[in-house]
Amino acid sequence: MTSKTSLFTLFFLLAFGFVKAQSIEVLKQKIHQVFKGKSATVGVAIRGSNSADAISINGNKRLPMQSVFKYHLALAVLHQVDQGKFSLNEKIAITQKMVNAYSHLWSPLRKKYPNGAKLTLAEILRYTVAWSDNLGCDVLFKLIGGTKVVESYVHKIGVKDIAIVHNEIVMQAKWKHQYENWTTANAANQVLQLFFENNDNLLSTKSYNFLLDVLKGTKTGKKSIRGLLPKDAVVAHKTGHSGKNKQGLTGAVNDIGIVFLPDNSYFYVSVLVSNSLESDATNQKIIADIAKLTWDYFKNK
Repeated sequence: MTSKTSLFTLFFLLAFGFVKAQSIEVLKQKIHQVFKGKSATVGVAIRGSNSADAISINGNKRLPMQSVFKYHLALAVLHQVDQGKFSLNEKIAITQKMVNAYSHLWSPLRKKYPNGAKLTLAEILRYTVAWSDNLGCDVLFKLIGGTKVVESYVHKIGVKDIAIVHNEIVMQAKWKHQYENWTTANAANQVLQLFFENNDNLLSTKSYNFLLDVLKGTKTGKKSIRGLLPKDAVVAHKTGHSGKNKQGLTGAVNDIGIVFLPDNSYFYVSVLVSNSLESDATNQKIIADIAKLTWDYFKNK
C-alpha cells in the first residue's frame, strides 16, 4: 500500500467517524429542542444495538419512577421463580379484603375480580406489568418479601442508581413518597439492556421469554413511546404516571423500553418527564417525539 493510499484510507476513516459522531450529535440537538421551553425536567437515555450510538440528557438525575418499578419487580419475582421458590402456574390468593383496600387505586384486576380470586402467578404478573395494576403489584411485593428485596436484587445485578422504598399503596398515599422511589434515565436503560441481552443468564429462557412477551403486550402508554411510531412497530416497554397534584404539577410521566426496527436491530430508550406543569398530552408528546426522532435516526443509518 502506497503512502498516498494509506493517507486516503486514514482520511476516509476519520471522516466517516466524524460524520457518524456528528449525526448522533444532531439527534441529541433535535431532542433538546423537543422539550426546550417546557416547564418540566426531562431525563433521556438512548442506546442502539451498537453501543457507540448513545445519548444521555439529564441521564444521571434522580427522578421518580412511579409504575416503572413494576418492571424491576417482575425481574425480581422471575428470579425467585428461577430459583425454584415459586412457579408461574401456582395459585396466589387475592382476598376480598385486599380488593377493597385498593378501591381508590387503578386496578383492572380489582374490576375483573371484585370478590377476590385465586390467580396464577403468571396472570398477576401480566396484569401488574402490561396493565400497570396496583393491586397485583403489591401482592407481588408481599409475596417476595417487600420493596427492599427488589431494590437489593436490582443493586446486585449491577444497577446502583435506583431506590425502591414504597409499594404502590404507600407511594400513592402521600405525594412526596413518589420521589423516594427514584431512578435515573441511564439506570433505566441499563436494566433494560441487562435483561434483553441476558448475557449473564439473568433469567432462565422460560422466564426471559415470558417477560419479553408481557412487555411487548403493554397496554398503557399508547401515546408515549408508541405514540408516533408505525402502528406495527414492536415495543417492549413499561410506563409510569403520577397524575397531577392540586397545584397542577405532574410528578412523573415515564416510559422506558426496547424498540425493534424493521431490520431486526433495536434501541433502548428511557424518557422520564418529571415535575411538569405541562398538560398530560404535552408530557406524552415529549416522549413520543423523542422516540420518533430516535426511530428515524436508527432506521436511516
